[in-house]
Amino acid sequence: MKKIFFLIAAVLLLSCDKDNDNNNNNPYLPNYPVNVQLNKSLPEYDNLNYVANPVYVNIAGVGIRGLIVMKTGEGSYAAFDRACPNQNLSSCSTMTINGINAKCPCDDKEYSLFTGLPTTQAQYPMKQYRAQLNGNYVIVTN
Repeated sequence: MKKIFFLIAAVLLLSCDKDNDNNNNNPYLPNYPVNVQLNKSLPEYDNLNYVANPVYVNIAGVGIRGLIVMKTGEGSYAAFDRACPNQNLSSCSTMTINGINAKCPCDDKEYSLFTGLPTTQAQYPMKQYRAQLNGNYVIVTN
């Protein structure tokens, strides 16, 4: 019985997400601290009240190139850095919103704003941050 318990505990510990290793091992993107509260009552964040309506977050010092945040379902949100994940930081490496995707102008690669995964072949996904709802605020951290 103890062996089964330890086996289950080991599997659970090994399967825990460590902030998505692809994000931490991306040689193009540095790791900056992110901790921001977005008030959905403010006009600039009103789209966060509706599914599939992404918004830019351009607050100085938040992320590498700012954030793109989107409501992905009832009570769930996704937040990604605007820095192109497969490019060195340059004048063209800030992603833009293209519907429910983000597009890198350097290489024209697109990434789903629901998952952060590329829609075509690419080495790295978008750099993702934790996003959770607390009352009327979406809190984005890493």
